[in-house]
Order: sequence, then C-alpha cells, then structure tokens
Amino acid sequence: MLQTAIRMTPRKAPDLQIDEAVEQGQGPGFTLGSIPDLIYGLAIFSSAFLLFEVQPLIAKIMLPWFGGAAAVWIVCLLFFQVVLLLGYLYAHLLTRSFGSQTQGQIHAALLVASLLLLPILPKSSWKPTASEDPVFPILAFLGVTVGVPYLLLSSTSPLLQAWYTRSGAGRAPYRFYALSNAGSMLALLSYPWLIEPRLSSSHQALVWSAAYGALSLLCASVALLARGKSSTGLEMPERSAGPVPLPDRGTQGLWISLAACGSALLLAVTNHITQDIASVPFLWVIPLSLYLLSFILCFDRVGWYRPDISLRLLGVALGGMTYALAPSFMTLPVQVLIPLYCGGLFACCMFCHGELARLKPDPAHVTRFYLALSLGGAIGAVVVALLAPRVFSGSYELEVALASCAVLVLVVNHRDPDSRFYRAKWQPGWLVLVGLAVAVVASLFITAKQQSAGARLMKRNFYGVLRVGDETQNIAQGKAPERADVNLRYRLLMNGTTKHGLQFLEPDLRHQPTSYYGPASGIGVAIRSFGRHGPLRVGTIGLGAGTISAYGTPGDRYTFYEINPLVLEVANQQFSFLRDSGARIDVVLGDARLSVAKEPPGVFDVLAVDAFSGDSIPVHLLTREAFELYFRKLKPGGVLAVHVSNKYLNLEPVVRAAAAALEKEAVLITNENDPSKGIYAATWILVGSRQALDRLPGIREAGRILPPGKNGELWTDDYSDLFRLLK
Repeated sequence: MLQTAIRMTPRKAPDLQIDEAVEQGQGPGFTLGSIPDLIYGLAIFSSAFLLFEVQPLIAKIMLPWFGGAAAVWIVCLLFFQVVLLLGYLYAHLLTRSFGSQTQGQIHAALLVASLLLLPILPKSSWKPTASEDPVFPILAFLGVTVGVPYLLLSSTSPLLQAWYTRSGAGRAPYRFYALSNAGSMLALLSYPWLIEPRLSSSHQALVWSAAYGALSLLCASVALLARGKSSTGLEMPERSAGPVPLPDRGTQGLWISLAACGSALLLAVTNHITQDIASVPFLWVIPLSLYLLSFILCFDRVGWYRPDISLRLLGVALGGMTYALAPSFMTLPVQVLIPLYCGGLFACCMFCHGELARLKPDPAHVTRFYLALSLGGAIGAVVVALLAPRVFSGSYELEVALASCAVLVLVVNHRDPDSRFYRAKWQPGWLVLVGLAVAVVASLFITAKQQSAGARLMKRNFYGVLRVGDETQNIAQGKAPERADVNLRYRLLMNGTTKHGLQFLEPDLRHQPTSYYGPASGIGVAIRSFGRHGPLRVGTIGLGAGTISAYGTPGDRYTFYEINPLVLEVANQQFSFLRDSGARIDVVLGDARLSVAKEPPGVFDVLAVDAFSGDSIPVHLLTREAFELYFRKLKPGGVLAVHVSNKYLNLEPVVRAAAAALEKEAVLITNENDPSKGIYAATWILVGSRQALDRLPGIREAGRILPPGKNGELWTDDYSDLFRLLK
C-alpha cells in the first residue's frame, strides 16, 4: 500500500536551476556543441535503437515456432520488460559497488565477451516439440538468443547517464532519457516500413549483430575513458555539501506504481485492440509508439507536461474508454474505437510519465530512479501477460488498469502540495475528482459482469478468450429450410471478435455445415468433388467448432491440427460436429506445421489450411517451404484448400506465387453470405496439379483459374512482407 499520508517531496532549488539551465540551452543536458556529449548521446540513442530493432526481428523469427499466435508478442514484451529491469539493476549495482575505473573495466569486459554470442541466429534444434503452455519456452528461447546482448544494451542508458552526471559535478542527465526513447521510437517505426520489406530475417539478424558489435566497442571505449573528469567547461550551480538525501518511500512507491500503470495500460490496450477490435497487422505499433512518445515529451523539457491540462484530458480519456468497454458500445466502428483507445492510452501515459518526470530525484540517484521505473514496467507486464490469462476468465486487464490509473490520480493529487486539488480538499474540484475515480472503478466492475452474463461459456488461456453463446436467427426474409417456424436457435463460438464456428441447435439441422464451410465454399467444393468413389482422407489446419467434419461419412478419416487445447475442449463439450460425424476423427494438438511434418507422405486427398479468418496471420503457414510440405503429404491427385478470407490483407498474391513456384494451378472460389443457412461469405483458393484438377472438373466449374503469381510476392521461411498485402 502506498503511504498516501506522506506528502510529495518538494523539488530542491539546485535541481530547478539545473533544469532551467538545460531548458535555456545553457546547461549540460544534450549539448550539440560539445563533442564528448555527442558521444554520450550517440551511444545512448544507438543502444535504444538496437533494443527496439531486435524486438520485432527476434519475434518474427520465433513466431513460427510457437504457432504464430498474437499472444506471443505480449510474452515478448514481458521478456523485454523483465530484462530491462535486470539491465537497470546491473547498472545500479555496478555504480554503487565499485569505483569509477573498475566500473568501466567490468562493463567493457562484459561487452567484449558478449560478442562471442553473435550472431543472434537461433538453431533449429531449439524448436519446441510438445504442446505445453508456450510462455516459459518462449521466455527460455528469448533468453538464450538475445538475453545477454539485450541486458547489456538495457544498461547502457542508465550507466552512461550516471557517468555523465559524475563527470560534470552534478549535471542533470534526464534529457538523455528522452533521447533514448526517441531512438526506440525511430527503430519501432522504421522496422515494418524500411527493414522488413528489404531484408530477409537472417540478413536482419546479421546486420543487427554487426551493429551491436560496433556499438559494444564504442560503449567499451566510453567506459574505459570515463574517469570522473568533466567533459565540458560549463559551470553548473553548486550543490550543498554532503550526500543528497534519497526521496521518501512514498515517492519511491509512486515511481514504481506510475511506471507499472503505464506498462499495464500499454499491454492491455494492445491486447484489446488487436484481439477484441481488429487484428490489423502493425496495429501494435501505434500503442507502443504513443507510449514512447509520452516518455519523450515528459522527460525532454518541463513545459510539455502541464498537470492541470493533463488532468482534464485524463478525465475525458478514462470516461471515454470506460463507456466504450460496455457491451452496448462494443459494436462501434473500428474507425472510432481505435482512435479512442489509442488517444486514451496517450492521455493516461502522459499523466503517469509526466508525474514521474516531476518526481525525478537528484541526479546522484539516477540509477535507482531508472531501476524503480523498470521494476514498475516489469510488474505491469507480468500482471497482463502472466497473471491475467490465469486469473481472469475474460479480458478484464484493461478494466483493472483503468481503475488503477483512476486511483493513482487521487493518490498523486492527495500528496502533491502544488496541486490545486491538494489545496482545496473536499471542495467541488476535489469532489469531482473523487467522484470520477469511484465512477470509473464501479462501472468497470459492472461492465465485466455484463460481458460474461450473456455467455453460455467463457474461458481463457494463453491464446485468448473463447466465448460460446446461444442466439436466435430470424429467417423469415431468407431462403429458409422447409420449416414451420421462422426463428432458429444456434450456438456460436467466438474468439475475440472473430467467429470460429456456428451450429444450429435443432436436431434436424445440427449436421448442416455452416459459417465459412458451406457446400458452395471452397472446402465444400473440394470435398464434394471427389464424389463417393472411396473413403476420403482429409486434413484440416484449424479446428474451430469442428464444422468441416460434417462432410464426413463412414470410412472417411478427418484429422484436425489445433494449437489451442481449449478449442478442442470447447468443440467437444459445446458442439456436436465431431461426435456426430460419420468419419473417424483425430485431433492433433500443437503447431500445425510441425505436426503435419510428422505424417507419412501421400496420405491426404484434401488438406485445408484454415488459420487466417481471425485476421492474425501465422506467416509460416504460407511460405514456399510450407507449401512444399503440404504437397509431400497430399496424394498425387490431392487438393490443397487455403482459406484466404481476411478484412485487412490480400493473401491471394502469396498463394498464387507459392502455387507457381511449385508448378501448380490455383482456382479462386468465393461464396455469398446466406444468413438463413448460417453461411458466411468466404474466399478459398484450391491448389493442385493440372492433372489432379482435370480429374475434378467440379472445382474449375465452381471458381476462377488464377494467373501464376510473381516470384517477388513469394514468401519463404526467411522472408515475408505483410505491409505489401495491406488492403
């Protein structure tokens, strides 16, 4: 518990003088006219750039190994926050436990030793083989691959700022923190638009490793040359003799709490907009960029953060996001919800990081301050990435983060003597602030209860929240089956905002294939085109409710490959497609590509790749190597069916390019929406040899033959470019 009765420690006059000197260009912050200062700035900026350049790079390399799930990125953020904490802890202990010369020698030795771990290319032997909870395998993978370089890069900014302060007899280093975040933001924005489209993953890793080696030599040189001498002739206001006291525990608690709140909001908003609103590629870049921008503005200069203005904007942000989380507002268009949540996140982060900037201590305690910030960031990441999926049945972490932010507003203003709310306690302004916090907390509890009230079942694990509900379909205006009633009940499986299966509950209709798998869909045409000349062997990547098994007849064998064990549990308990099917049903848990690779060659008549309807793309299932694997497992006359329905990406060029690379023919089949039969509009591409499609004329008759794709559009395990496919 924060000791709210302890008042905020006033800033010391010398600190104010230093900050004012920096603001006016007379202080030592980041001085363009000083070459040594430029070296410090270059090292800090470059280390931050490499830190955020390696994050999407290593995540892209490892995503295929863990099924390409969106939650993998959240676990990556957790890892980076925790290692950042370890890097700051290392910097703090190093500067507190050793003399200046020894510090430089130790850090230089570690930097040189870390070069032996380059390049950061993982070995194929590290691929997971089991379907266990992937959180800890992901953390272990990241630790082995980039753990040591990332830790040393993380320590660069606090270490160099501490040495910079020491060399200048009390110079304020905090604008370097803004410079560091600017480097992070530049790396974040440059990767999807400049780096990924131009370099393969292995080349990216080699270039990054070379850049890390060069930066390590620069930082090692700075470490060995730092001897406590001033690198500039600027004179700063003298401080009083004796050690500078550390801020009280209440203030240190606020350092951690404000940083934790900002980190939790970042991950929670990212989770919400990418899983519950729209899985748009690169959408995660926006929240992280705004998070970094708030750090840049708040730590660059005092004037960017104005508490009174920020507090008003924060009230609007908290109220807007709270109301948008209500089930009745979840249907608002994406064009409204995404700006609302991203703008709200920015307002909340400006408050959290602005207050951190106001509470920053004397430069003598810079490493302790950054250690507290990194500890808070790690706590926020642990709550969202580790605790929430195991504690909550739904996606409630955003509600908790917003409520925590509202409470922190009260705590900060209760302790701050400079706040007008502090001077006017129990006056109208203070009562409004208290009322807002209480309203936010109460409404979020109500919203969480409403979200689960209409669900027949709601469960959550690493891969997201599965929700099953029973609804009624009015078919009076549609082409209904021959029935006396016009209202049909059906059961719907949802993962976030994506529908993963639908089944009518009436006994005479529950065997009917629905959703994306109707008789006129690509997969329906592929299965029916084989006729009844013998038993079929069908493989499907992606289970959902098990709808495709409705086509099964006695003697057939259907094998589903599913990475999420919770999907299998729900399909068996809440839907009857699997147990009603006439075919023999097998379900293999684990990453589909790894599982399919274990099958003997030439076993499938039809292999369906149905992992893209949720708009989040497991890239490794669409590469040339993946298509080569699929056709090794298909019979000579077999057909590959790829479901390419997607709101935000045009996947057709990638499939055409892969078909052309393997000298196969591609047929595009689309079907229209038919609500009366529970059919959704869907787009499939059927791929097979010319001889195979000649023997199955129904496929060509149902669709359109696609021209061969271009080689430049071909994805491989080492290269992919989502940006080019954005609609």
